[in-house]
Amino acid sequence: MKRFFLIIVTLAISTFAFANGYKTKTDIAYRDASTTKDKYAIERCKLDIHYPVKGKDLPVVIFFHGGGMTQGEKYIPDPLKECGFVIVTPNYRLMPEAAIDDCIDDAAAAVAWTFKNIERYGGDPTKIIVSGHSAGGYLTNMVTLDKKWLQKYDIDANDIKMAAPLSGQVITHFAIRSQRGMDSKHPLIDEYAPLYHVRGDAPIYIIISGDPEGELYGRCEETAYFWRMLVLNGHENATFYRLDGFDHLTMVVPATELLRDRICRLFPDQFPIVDWRQYL
Repeated sequence: MKRFFLIIVTLAISTFAFANGYKTKTDIAYRDASTTKDKYAIERCKLDIHYPVKGKDLPVVIFFHGGGMTQGEKYIPDPLKECGFVIVTPNYRLMPEAAIDDCIDDAAAAVAWTFKNIERYGGDPTKIIVSGHSAGGYLTNMVTLDKKWLQKYDIDANDIKMAAPLSGQVITHFAIRSQRGMDSKHPLIDEYAPLYHVRGDAPIYIIISGDPEGELYGRCEETAYFWRMLVLNGHENATFYRLDGFDHLTMVVPATELLRDRICRLFPDQFPIVDWRQYL
């Protein structure tokens, strides 16, 4: 576990840049009338892509928005913009109009669409990072750990290069518990809990939480336990970061800055690292 009391993100920066600029394409359907008759799915199952104009073989970040599984809209966190990655931001169906299975299935469908289509936007399907904040972190964990969701779309979850949940719930999500009449502070671990599916052969894992006193319902300790169980199950590349001083909402910016740094370090041939300390 690594703790940050003051974030000076990052210790390293990328010298990577694109002189030709970036484009953003919005509301691309990853489900349409040819694949579903569900009008709500057709309305919600769209994604945006932000990409360098002349990029090639670039890392791809799929970022799922938060909102407790009941609200929220796709967006690109500022620290991930124009730093040499292809960014994919999907919407997904929301509870209670949709069931939790629909929400997770939409996330899997968006990830599968990205694997199959991202090369046309300069992305490399072998360099896909799945991330998201809060409910988006929960979806990140579910599609990465429970392999059945992506198998439906002929994708092996282990082909994800890295999973990076930000304050993602790892017990059964409180929106599900609420539908069952359970209190938000009453924990449950069943098939809808990422912890239930923890496994040592999962992709690289970067788990980021805010301050214990500012997180929701013990989320910091919950995700720390999640990291420990990954390690105890034989995972050799899982890291837990605790961002002291940042609550559940304010942790998003430093967390995505940290994520940006970790992606650059994952692909040093594409993103030469410059340590700022050499200039002091």
